[in-house]
Amino acid sequence: MRRLLLLPLLILLSACAGLPKPGSDTVFIVVRHAEKAEAPAEDPPLTAAGRARAQALATLLADVPLSAIYSTATRRTRETARPLADAKGLEVREYDGSAPPTETVTVMHLRHVGQQVLVVGHSNTVPMLVSTLCACPVPPIDESVYGEVYEVRIRADGDARLSKREF
Repeated sequence: MRRLLLLPLLILLSACAGLPKPGSDTVFIVVRHAEKAEAPAEDPPLTAAGRARAQALATLLADVPLSAIYSTATRRTRETARPLADAKGLEVREYDGSAPPTETVTVMHLRHVGQQVLVVGHSNTVPMLVSTLCACPVPPIDESVYGEVYEVRIRADGDARLSKREF
């Protein structure tokens, strides 16, 4: 009889093992893609400097326990995300960079409560995504600027904190 009662309890405990701990922060690390080539204009790859920066990002975040990596469908964002995804054994998930930032952020947050996620975007999308995540103003990114890392830490109570660094 005890064994019959123990089995549902074990199943319940194993199902909960993958859930975030109550009070765990959700962390979004958001970056612009690395340096891109000038040609082809349609969907350029990374330059040598861009590939080096993508590798530097992988090194910077090597010890971060990421649960997911997101990128738009462009070659330059995927190539920026690839070294880190390969190192962590994660797939690069695609998101629609033209979707409203509130929609993108809501979906990602619901999928990854209590987890850490990397999002690779563009100079015109990163500020809007970060601003939506932190509910704070974020200045535009100049086309010539690469290597800024935005970290938005969202507590379980909804309080969000933004920090920024260079890589």
